[in-house]
Amino acid sequence: MEDLLLDASPIIMGSPEGRFHFAIDRGGTFTDVFAQCPGGHVRVLKLLSEDPANYADAPTEGIRRILEQEGGVQLPRDRPLDTSRIASIRMGTTVATNALLERRGERVGLLVTRGFRDLLHIGTQARGDLFDLAVPMPEVLYEEVVEVDERVVLYHCNPGASTPVKGRTGDLLEIQQPVDLGGLRGKLEGLLARGIRSLAVVLMHSYTWAQHEQQVGALARELGFTQVSLSSEAMPMDVQVLFMRSDGGLAPMDAFSGSRAVLSGPAGGVVGYSTTTYRAEGSQPVIGFDMGGTSTDVSRYAGEFEHVFEASTAGVTLQAPQLDINTVAAGGGSRLFFRSGLFVVGPESAGAHPGPACYRKGGPLTLTDANLVLGRLLPASFPCIFGPGEDQPLSPEASRKALEAVASEVNNFLANGPCPASPLSLEEVAMGFVRVANETMCRPIRALTQARGHDPSAHVLACFGGAGGQHACAIARSLGMDTVHIHRHSGLLSALGLALADVVHEAQEPCALLYSPETFVQLDQRLSRLEEQCVEALRAQGFPRSQISTESFLHLRYQGTDCALMVSAHQHPATARSPRAGDFGAGFVERYMREFGFVIPERPVMVDDVRVRGTGRSGLHLEDTPKAQSGPPRVDKMTQCYFEGGYQETPVYLLGELGFGHKLQGPCLIIDSNSTILVEPGCQAEVTETGDIRISVGAEAPSTVGARLDPIQLSIFSHRFMSIAEQMGRILQRTAISTNIKERLDFSCALFGPDGGLVSNAPHIPVHLGAMQETVQFQIQQLGSDLHPGDVLLSNHPMAGGSHLPDLTVITPVFWPGQTRPVFYVASRGHHADIGGITPGSMPPHSTTLQQEGAAFLSFKLVQGGVFQEEEVTEALRAPGKISGCSGTRNLHDNLSDLRAQVAANQKGIQLVGELIGQYGLDVVQAYMAHIQANAELAVRDMLRAFGTARQARGLPLEVSAEDHMDDGSPIRLRVQINLGQGSAVFDFSGTGSEVFGNLNAPRAITLSALIYCLRCLVGRDIPLNQGCLAPVRVVIPRGSILDPSPEAAVVGGNVLTSQRVVDVILGAFGACAASQGCMNNVTLGNDHMGYYETVAGGAGAGPGWHGRSGVHSHMTNTRITDPEILESRYPVILRRFELRPGSGGRGRFRGGDGVVRELLFREEALLSVLTERRAFRPYGLQGGGPGARGLNLLIRKDGRTVNLGGKTSVAVYPGDVFCLHTPGGGGYGDPEDPAPSPGSPSQAPAFPERGSVYEYRRAQEAV
Repeated sequence: MEDLLLDASPIIMGSPEGRFHFAIDRGGTFTDVFAQCPGGHVRVLKLLSEDPANYADAPTEGIRRILEQEGGVQLPRDRPLDTSRIASIRMGTTVATNALLERRGERVGLLVTRGFRDLLHIGTQARGDLFDLAVPMPEVLYEEVVEVDERVVLYHCNPGASTPVKGRTGDLLEIQQPVDLGGLRGKLEGLLARGIRSLAVVLMHSYTWAQHEQQVGALARELGFTQVSLSSEAMPMDVQVLFMRSDGGLAPMDAFSGSRAVLSGPAGGVVGYSTTTYRAEGSQPVIGFDMGGTSTDVSRYAGEFEHVFEASTAGVTLQAPQLDINTVAAGGGSRLFFRSGLFVVGPESAGAHPGPACYRKGGPLTLTDANLVLGRLLPASFPCIFGPGEDQPLSPEASRKALEAVASEVNNFLANGPCPASPLSLEEVAMGFVRVANETMCRPIRALTQARGHDPSAHVLACFGGAGGQHACAIARSLGMDTVHIHRHSGLLSALGLALADVVHEAQEPCALLYSPETFVQLDQRLSRLEEQCVEALRAQGFPRSQISTESFLHLRYQGTDCALMVSAHQHPATARSPRAGDFGAGFVERYMREFGFVIPERPVMVDDVRVRGTGRSGLHLEDTPKAQSGPPRVDKMTQCYFEGGYQETPVYLLGELGFGHKLQGPCLIIDSNSTILVEPGCQAEVTETGDIRISVGAEAPSTVGARLDPIQLSIFSHRFMSIAEQMGRILQRTAISTNIKERLDFSCALFGPDGGLVSNAPHIPVHLGAMQETVQFQIQQLGSDLHPGDVLLSNHPMAGGSHLPDLTVITPVFWPGQTRPVFYVASRGHHADIGGITPGSMPPHSTTLQQEGAAFLSFKLVQGGVFQEEEVTEALRAPGKISGCSGTRNLHDNLSDLRAQVAANQKGIQLVGELIGQYGLDVVQAYMAHIQANAELAVRDMLRAFGTARQARGLPLEVSAEDHMDDGSPIRLRVQINLGQGSAVFDFSGTGSEVFGNLNAPRAITLSALIYCLRCLVGRDIPLNQGCLAPVRVVIPRGSILDPSPEAAVVGGNVLTSQRVVDVILGAFGACAASQGCMNNVTLGNDHMGYYETVAGGAGAGPGWHGRSGVHSHMTNTRITDPEILESRYPVILRRFELRPGSGGRGRFRGGDGVVRELLFREEALLSVLTERRAFRPYGLQGGGPGARGLNLLIRKDGRTVNLGGKTSVAVYPGDVFCLHTPGGGGYGDPEDPAPSPGSPSQAPAFPERGSVYEYRRAQEAV
């Protein structure tokens, strides 16, 4: 592309000067070229993105071919192109995404404030996959770190503080240490000498005080660094071609950067359907469904782009405006498996190489192969580019052979499994995988729409990408949509979107003002200044003022909350009580109500950022319109396609031959050179005036599903049951009011069978796994026949399956006409920030009785006969205040609001299961609740048999044991006896220590949660996490022990500490991995006007084939750490250090992960409480590996005196005191003298790079 330098005149697609306009989407597998030629007609072209034998650069080759075809003159590849015939080039690219995925790119050095060298390694401290003991995490993007001696803190009027300066947010700051440029110079020269030419500079509080970064950047450029990125600004690059940014706007190369390029290609598709389908369908909201070979992207458009401002790709979190594009599946390359009676699609992908089995390169069975076997893809419509020589057609034979192998597994299970059944044909197996794939993709679409209060059925499905047309009708039908819109260039819609896009320039700056009449003038001034910047930037690109429009935004949140919304005022004109730029307050309240179901009118609103988006209108106007119909559509051929019930004669039409008004009854196939569209039976396709395909989706023919086990239906029901729990969670989050539930997402929702057995649970918070089942079953036994329609129960007592008292569980029994007993149950468990007791937060480090920990509910009717019992529950929440030294709840309003939200979430679950029963019948739904539990049971039995068989083969006994200790010496003992024939086990905790006087006692439910967590880790793959996991297991826990204490025992420490030791003991017995840090490192800080709680990461244990991860949470917790700048801006502390603790991981062939060092300097008097473990007993190593280092809690007084606080204490701290936390390391694995292989985690099959708001929401839920 370097040859194709253009001038800086405005680049307006479709201008009539007789030159070419190119829009090019360079994807991972294919590059799509869309060209508007002189005269207005369009040419499209698809070619391989990588073909070094034939050309060096795919976009240049695409341009060359079209110029050659249009001009009729050969243009040799080795000669520069004549750019005088080219008016514009617009590019979308996945290069930035691929660079992140493959960790390619320039060698980079990181410059960071001293004390934070490992901050990007630690990240949020949460692990990505809860159940992967190897804790695979992405490698950091930098090669070396240089710590910069400098420090800026927010001003706090302490004695001896220097004169404050004002930052650009308006905050007052204190420059504690200027930049030591002299010392930095030598370090930077060292980086240059080692060949590093690119720098990323990240200094504390640079968002408001950029001067230190600017000084560092100036020095780096002076020394000769070629790329210097400051966190306080975006750095330009230097070639003149328009590139699509992740936010859906085009930018010239000098305003384009890698951080804004990650969604460059997919963003083109969103622009494409927003400017075509949305208008063509009369402005009805649209769901974009972009299914390619390697990924499937889902997005939404309803008149304006939906942006997110922080998102993760390939494990890297980027803070830049991005369209909310959710990558939800692996596309046609999704691999197909049959596992323990379940049809599984993905997440592993065949990738572009070797690709699906039908590509003739020895690839695995994929969704593309299933569609080929069903006759939904025709090999004749694909070019001959497959096989080793890339000269053969698709191979249906290879697809059938790969599918036959899986079909034999299916039929073997059907013949010999728990419910013997007739074998399935090859086509029935293929159809099963297609149906499961469709349901897999529907789940995130439901989540995306319902998260913002929208109904999926009210949308049009805009389908594009090469593979989407085969699934569009089925997905629309599942979601209740009645229209599918497929653009005539759907196979290249991302490239078309580039042609239709406008040029965008954005300006944004941080802010720290209240949104109030007193600040409106300041906000208007700042918005006006940013608007001028945008207008000038676009005018500099040649746009006249008449083609430039601007839109202003404020990033608003209620004070004291973290849930900020980027609000535009374009639908809310200015009033006398708003800024001149518009009524942002009204926009905020309207959107907050829509997304969350309530507002907080008495709470002040804060402005976090001001932002202006300037747009230079330059989009293409398509002038080529298709021909009108002339007679009936011509059938190109007839083929056989498989649908439910068998093969059907299916006509094939060529898209290029169809004209406006043609109507095609399903089933039929519509084919062009870039995609295949399947119109299913009961659907009708018509050609629109613009040549697009609109499909009217008819109702699905009723099919009979019996109560007998069908593996295909089992897989579909598995997704439906999980979707119900997920949608309950969305309602709970939207309607709750507390920070813990709304923002920290510390809750779980679940569905239970008629016996109270868990069916599905979301999200997977380890300490909640299985525990709610104990709660529901306790209520069934306790209340018996005293359960009536309109009753809702509340419980949190450890004797009733509770974990600790702040976790309140709300249970709704569900009745059905003609049934006397509840037919199923729904429940939601949420962590309430305070329910009374001896300390704020209801997490006292020194509690000795349950009464000191807050209000306890054994079996309380929260709703009786449909009436919310507000007076009674208020009295119960205030009751702890009657006990000496205790208080009742300190936040009754939030308690009541969140309890109502939990009731509402349960109601949503009842509605959704009711719909399921209406569709299939009560007997079928209850049967599949049991089948899905049996499936989890089967997976655990298979794991136990495999473990026992492996031990037997090595001549080892079928009994294993382990023992570990709490720091007070209390033993946790476990003996596991495996029954190889049954695939069952007895987990016997006899010999475990007695109940303790403190709060380390763990209710029985905690041990069961830890056991389910361990079983899932040992199985090693996704399985339904339900009651069935424990069916092959008998658990023996001695009464009166620390794992089954008396009803009055204090338990708050058992939930957060003893649970970790139980996991260490179980995994140690199975030899799965060395011990991880075995602690959550609970730190609480508070005084009369503030309270803060955090848990801190440590080292993970090593295992057979992997080094332990350093600086990460493990096992029963996954809480994110507060961002350092937010911590210092909201609380009276300075974070002096947060870095890894080198050498704290145990030695071994595979090293244990290192713990961290975290230092907090206090700026006000406060009470510091710590609740920690592994300060006496070290995390064990395995197979000759050494133990990890103990943790250590130090308090360094202002006068220099250092005090060891021990593991559990509360102590008064004063300004100038420093708390220094050293967290434990993980144990090592294997003899340290054995040569270790190269570091890393076990290799895994490639999976699609999941991303988008649905993914971020799930990550946040699992980081609790």
